[in-house]
Amino acid sequence: MTTPHVAPKRRAEPSRRRKIVRRVLLGAGIFVLVLGVGAATAIWRLQGNIDTAELGNSVVKDDTPKGALNILFIGSDSRDLKTKEYGKGTGTQRSDALMLVHFSKGNTRIDAVQIPRDTILELPACKDTGSGSFAGGANVMINSALDGGPACSVRAVETLSDVHIDHFVQLDFEGFASMVNALGGVNVCLDEPLVDPLAKLDLPAGKQKIKGKDALALARTRHAVGDGSDIGRLGHQQVVMSSIISQARSTSVLTRPDRLFKFVNALTKSITVDKGISSIPELTGLAKRARAVPDSGITFVSMPNGAAPSDPNRVVKTDDADVIFKAIKADREMPVEGENTPDKGAGDSGATPSANPRSTPVRVLNAAQTSGLGTSAQTSMVGLGYTVIGVATAQKPATATRIFVDGTPEARKTAETLNADFGFEAQIVEQPITGVWLILGSDRIEAGTDPVKPKPVKATTRKATDTLCS
Repeated sequence: MTTPHVAPKRRAEPSRRRKIVRRVLLGAGIFVLVLGVGAATAIWRLQGNIDTAELGNSVVKDDTPKGALNILFIGSDSRDLKTKEYGKGTGTQRSDALMLVHFSKGNTRIDAVQIPRDTILELPACKDTGSGSFAGGANVMINSALDGGPACSVRAVETLSDVHIDHFVQLDFEGFASMVNALGGVNVCLDEPLVDPLAKLDLPAGKQKIKGKDALALARTRHAVGDGSDIGRLGHQQVVMSSIISQARSTSVLTRPDRLFKFVNALTKSITVDKGISSIPELTGLAKRARAVPDSGITFVSMPNGAAPSDPNRVVKTDDADVIFKAIKADREMPVEGENTPDKGAGDSGATPSANPRSTPVRVLNAAQTSGLGTSAQTSMVGLGYTVIGVATAQKPATATRIFVDGTPEARKTAETLNADFGFEAQIVEQPITGVWLILGSDRIEAGTDPVKPKPVKATTRKATDTLCS
């Protein structure tokens, strides 16, 4: 017969397990690990699921700020799977999706840049790392690099972005669908019905919960959106990824050990990673980083692109893409604004021209005795909306950067904005001049003249907290 004081102990046990379950979660794939009874067996089983491949040699110097991390997520279109549902295997593979994911220092942000698979560039050759070699060459589609293995895709994206990549995670069609099913499906909202027989997609308009096959079809469809190119589907991929993150972080998953394990089991059976993150403890450490980032800190952005000069059916990155990649490399927030956001100019917030803090004309004088510094500053300033009326060499050299202003409030405001935009911390001195003079000292030789935060670029972007329906 059970005594009264025993029952509370048995009721407390599931509660303790639920608390443990809530603690561990992994990011865009959202990795979660712990299952009450039999946890040791579960860990052994999950560890045995994980496949590894070589990361290969980097083509970009590892100068990422300490504490930040860059991971390449690769969606493979290989048909060499257990099921023939996604087509007949050919022995080759391409990256159906490429996403450069940046974890900021301090885990305040996760920035994810989607790279169109139709992007062409000059790709480096890749030695055989276990999947065959890759010849590379000029005007090659970036998705073809995966035929030489994930290490070749890493080299390709590093060449494109000039961002050092620390790790990769590769996921195939079958695995993606299994993960969504393990979550019990994901919620999406469509503005209009979408039908694409080639992607096996047939979904009505409105809010709905979809299973793995439909989620995969929605993420992959090209012909149901836009002009049938790779670009049109990137917005739907953002919706699907945001929904997966939301569902994986929901209490319906975190408080259900059976559903949680099913999801993690499906994930680990479907991924290939580099050896640096191939163990459960290493993935768990990454999980904790991802869990620390709020949904509002997770941003998806499509790489800005334009038609390739050599082929209008292919794309190349634009200067705006380099602005985004440069921010990631420096562990700074991506300077982006949505495509539908009105362009109010370089920081004027819709104000009248007379109130624009960058409106006072600026003359740049190079007192650093370093050729080209003044021209470099002019280029950066014009990019932010300043009016530069001349660049010249100062009569005398100077160590410290200073800003001369006339007696008007507008000139002083422009000087203060220069300090804020470029981090000059320059002394502002009133002089009998007209407008503003920027005197560049030798302290800018090493510090440079790049803005602290560039003018926002337009791109298709989405926060993980954005509503499903537009």
